[in-house]
Amino acid sequence: MTLYDIEAKTIDGATKSLRDYEGKALLIVNVASKCGFTPQYAGLEALYKTYADKGLVVLGFPCNQFGAQEPGSESDIASFCSATYGVSFPMFAKIEVNGENAHPLYKFLKHEAPGILGSEAIKWNFTKFLVDKTGKVVKRYAPTDTPQSLEKDIEATL
Repeated sequence: MTLYDIEAKTIDGATKSLRDYEGKALLIVNVASKCGFTPQYAGLEALYKTYADKGLVVLGFPCNQFGAQEPGSESDIASFCSATYGVSFPMFAKIEVNGENAHPLYKFLKHEAPGILGSEAIKWNFTKFLVDKTGKVVKRYAPTDTPQSLEKDIEATL
């Protein structure tokens, strides 16, 4: 299985194949609206605006598995992201990133880029995965890594 074999529901309920992003670099992030890291939405949007023309797409996957920090509906999340941070990058429906019901995308990402000491579990909101234009997972970043700190790696991937 490759990244491009995976489908996900968009925040407005449509089914989207990740194959649609083939040939693009991806920054995939599990996001939450009520987290200490939520202001990273601004940095993610800035990266998207800066590098979209060069082939970067940021993908946001809301998740309520960490401190119940994403309690709202998809509609609530979309409104919050748009009104508060002007998010224009693709957002998806709420998913689970850990456990039995983890979304296939996150099973793939965690397997391809394990965390510290080989742990595959996502530790918190705003864990980031950089994927190159061929669908290869390049690097996994901690929630504390700011979007701006990823610029050199993103530029190298583009």
